[in-house]
Amino acid sequence: METRGRRLLTVLLALVAAAAAPPAVSRDGREVVEVSGAPDGVVWVAQLSDLHFSVHHPERAYDFRRYVGPALAMVNPDLVLITGDLTDGKSKDLLTMKQNEVEWVEYESTIDDIIRISKLPRRIFYDLRGNHDRFGVPASGANYDFYQKYSINAKLRRQGRVQSITVENGGRKHLFVGFDSTMEIGLRGPTNLFGHPTDKQLIELDQALSQWDTGFDKVPVTKIAFGHFPLSFSALTESGKSIKDVFLKQSLAAYLCGHLHTRFGKNLKRYYHRAVQEPSLWEHFYQFNMHQGYAIQSNKENCSEEAVRTEEFWEWEMGDWRKSRSMRILAIDDGYVSYTDIDFRLGSKSIIILPTFPLDSRFMQRASASRDFECHIRGPSTFDTVRALVFSKHEIVSVSVKIYDSRPGTLEVVFDSEMKRVDSNETRGHMYLVPWNWRAFEDPSPSRFWLQIEVMDITGDTSISHLRPFSVNGLTARVNWTWKEFFVIGIQWASIYHPALWCALSLIFSLLLAPQVSAVVFKDQFTYKSLYTNGSERTLFKSLVGGFIWLFVELARVIPVWNLLLVYTIYLVFLPWLFGHPITDDNLTYMTHRGWILKRPSSGNEVVHAGIPDVMERRKMIATKRAGGR
Repeated sequence: METRGRRLLTVLLALVAAAAAPPAVSRDGREVVEVSGAPDGVVWVAQLSDLHFSVHHPERAYDFRRYVGPALAMVNPDLVLITGDLTDGKSKDLLTMKQNEVEWVEYESTIDDIIRISKLPRRIFYDLRGNHDRFGVPASGANYDFYQKYSINAKLRRQGRVQSITVENGGRKHLFVGFDSTMEIGLRGPTNLFGHPTDKQLIELDQALSQWDTGFDKVPVTKIAFGHFPLSFSALTESGKSIKDVFLKQSLAAYLCGHLHTRFGKNLKRYYHRAVQEPSLWEHFYQFNMHQGYAIQSNKENCSEEAVRTEEFWEWEMGDWRKSRSMRILAIDDGYVSYTDIDFRLGSKSIIILPTFPLDSRFMQRASASRDFECHIRGPSTFDTVRALVFSKHEIVSVSVKIYDSRPGTLEVVFDSEMKRVDSNETRGHMYLVPWNWRAFEDPSPSRFWLQIEVMDITGDTSISHLRPFSVNGLTARVNWTWKEFFVIGIQWASIYHPALWCALSLIFSLLLAPQVSAVVFKDQFTYKSLYTNGSERTLFKSLVGGFIWLFVELARVIPVWNLLLVYTIYLVFLPWLFGHPITDDNLTYMTHRGWILKRPSSGNEVVHAGIPDVMERRKMIATKRAGGR
């Protein structure tokens, strides 16, 4: 009897311990949560990125506590996504780049304060690594991998590089899949700039995104992916596969990322669409504008159930917390995805407005929206109201919407109405809506009509949303990037590395060969004196050609210059570019055009080449070579 009692006591203690432990996710990293309360069919999440908490910049963590905690308490999101670069990992002089445990302790403490202030459950927070969180880390779980000690994901025992959570509400599923594509061997900066997905990770990503595709209940699913690196700064896998192909196959609503910061521009957004025809060779390397390749097919035959699904997705890079103090609120309303960005540089916000329908025709409309409109796929009730989420610290007195017509050349008000709140016994947030005759706003121009919402609270404080164009018939307003925006998000840097390298080597080789060929072929035909002989009879073109040939001939005679070019070519192809310690406390090694030469952790003497195409930053690293020696 006594033995039986001890066994019973042991079982009870084990149950208590299991209940007290953090909730573990399923083995494949998938969670499902159901949120109740109005508004039905609507979920919203908060995104933050590039926090860069630093011992040299304590104001970043201070402002995070000051603004983000109260804002999250007001917004009450269903999820909070933190997409990388949680800490800075840089010395004050920016020359040494490695993990600093003090910064991670600060991160942990700040997040604990945010959870306490916002009163949100810890389980809705997801934090991913960025490249700064990998500086100098030899392998996951190894020395200096403080992410595994201090991050929310690690504390909640979320294992693996792919995590997913499905939020269910109003008969819809909203699937969020996060993935960590940081380097397996975390090099120190600046040769740690790109995401490096693997074939294994893309398989896991594809499986996570398709987990509801075989369901028999046919519940609508909206898919969102989130990570740190934009696709322009993501390398191909070892077999040459791309994250973009997985996203197109799954036809995401959007991919949320960070990494680039707002110093390059505010339009760091890109629309991807699988064209019917085979893309040109150049499209693998760059895209000139935000909507390149966009084509609308709105024939009636596409309304059949056998119509091919449009493969598409939006990539939305958000601003950084580091300098811009940015936070994003993203909402999914009956499958329509919209967002608003909040700037805390001017202080806290007492009112936040997020219009959820109609969508901004510049940054949120997809090619499939035109088919949805023509074929009434979502049903007319979706179009019957203008809708917006309004978050406020104080009681709301009035919410009104104005629609402007820009055709006269100036903005002329054509619709002005008060919006009514959706009342419910149980609510997670306040949705305001107003009926409208949406057919009156059908127009072949995607930017003719503009929408704006104004809110006033009981204290008299007012807030106005940004003017945004819309198109109820699903057309998209084209937006061109600035040259800086094109430079960072329009170019596929991983794809151009090898072509650029070999083009540069070919140019150098031609500079070696051309002077010698010119000296042999032309000998004394092209001299400085002959260029000015009969000058009146020579055309400008002939003078330029003759001048170049003369230059090549003279270069062949300047032996030191020719020898320097030869040595430089041999150096680039065969010799190490520089020596250093790319991993914290590791042995001295070297870098070539194939990357850093390293030994794979826990694999004996296996040698790997790490950091392609990150070594494109070599010039910066050579200028700061001191960083590699620490």
